[in-house]
Amino acid sequence: MADSANAYHHLFGPVPSRRLGRSLGIDLVPFKTCSLNCIYCECGATTRLTIKRAAWVDIDAVKAELRHYAAGGPVPDTLTFSGSGEPTLHSGLGEMIAFSRQTLPDIPVALLTNGTLFDDPQVRQDAAQADIVLPSLDAATQSAFRAINRPHPKLDLQRIIDGLVAFREQYNGQIWLEIFILDGINNHPQDLQALATAVHRIRPDRVQLNSMHRPGTLPGLVAASPEVLAAAARALDYPAVELIGPSATPTATGDAPADLQNAVLELVRRRPCSIDDISRGLNAHPNAVRKTVFHLLDHNLLKSLQQDGQTLYCLSERR
Repeated sequence: MADSANAYHHLFGPVPSRRLGRSLGIDLVPFKTCSLNCIYCECGATTRLTIKRAAWVDIDAVKAELRHYAAGGPVPDTLTFSGSGEPTLHSGLGEMIAFSRQTLPDIPVALLTNGTLFDDPQVRQDAAQADIVLPSLDAATQSAFRAINRPHPKLDLQRIIDGLVAFREQYNGQIWLEIFILDGINNHPQDLQALATAVHRIRPDRVQLNSMHRPGTLPGLVAASPEVLAAAARALDYPAVELIGPSATPTATGDAPADLQNAVLELVRRRPCSIDDISRGLNAHPNAVRKTVFHLLDHNLLKSLQQDGQTLYCLSERR
């Protein structure tokens, strides 16, 4: 891991992922640069709502960090393009995926994306270099799309779905389609029927139903119960549907980063985490993590949040 003089700005984690194991995040956009402003987003409200592809961060700087990590960082289960916003907004995504595969050739590359730009052939070409593409599609009706995703005004829902269908036709890798269910918002019968139609057109390898495990951007949002998720799974009537649960409890190891304090700050800068999340993601003993977190709390660098009876930690001031 990076030392304090070499702090990473574009890499984070490894993060404990419910779907990808210990995932080293690669962040290609500034904080909350996205084409959607989803009400459930654990990173907070979108501050730059855009559909413009650009070199949002210096790709050479990202490459330098990955080279440094590859020279001595703990081996993750996946390299995942994700983080502070929508990774397909970076015009160098394809180049960066290719570089990642070259630098750490034995680690699968995953792309976490909201799927909104897949009507662009260049985005599809860039994404096709990943081993696993995990797009989201939370709604297939306009009313639910606007309510849950609060999209950029120029986004067209039908074009988004058509783009994912086109991607499936040209891509032979794994597509794991995530649908985030919020009870009473996007699980009305007409919403689920429209989603079922879209899913059968896209033909993902997996459909992963998820709900809130961390605070969203609006107060009062409630996670969908297992019963609500199971009902949604039945309504989709698709052979490969799975429900996504919380991460497993971590096991203690001795492979923690040398600068645990900085590593914790970089991890929770992207999303709120529990002690167990941090311990599992950074391969650090829970006692060491707890001591570090309490030190950061005492110095007002972190604040705590309560979600579903769990204590999460994030930066005291969003950057």
